Amino acid sequence: MTRLKLRDLAHSRTGDKGDTSNISVIAFNAEDYPRLCEWLTVARVAEHFAELLPSHGPAIRRYELPRVCALNFVLPGVLRGGVTRSLALDAHGKALGAALLDLDMPSG
Repeated sequence: MTRLKLRDLAHSRTGDKGDTSNISVIAFNAEDYPRLCEWLTVARVAEHFAELLPSHGPAIRRYELPRVCALNFVLPGVLRGGVTRSLALDAHGKALGAALLDLDMPSG
């Protein structure tokens, strides 16, 4: 049985500002957007990135953008100091979008 991945329903764009990353998840098809809204919660994203997020500080925020069938997640502190202060291999956090799209989606 083939597993459905988030990447089968959406693509992603990422951005950064300081130590904060934002990850936009954009549905390929408008009819899949309500499904993404229901399933891709702040709690699910926080669980997926639990090892990367700081244990204290502001929580992840989710913004719904129905006109473009997108969700935008803001992850404060995930870049550990930001581009100019981090020794992380992916200081801009561009790989975070790909990592989020690797989530298994429920079928149906």
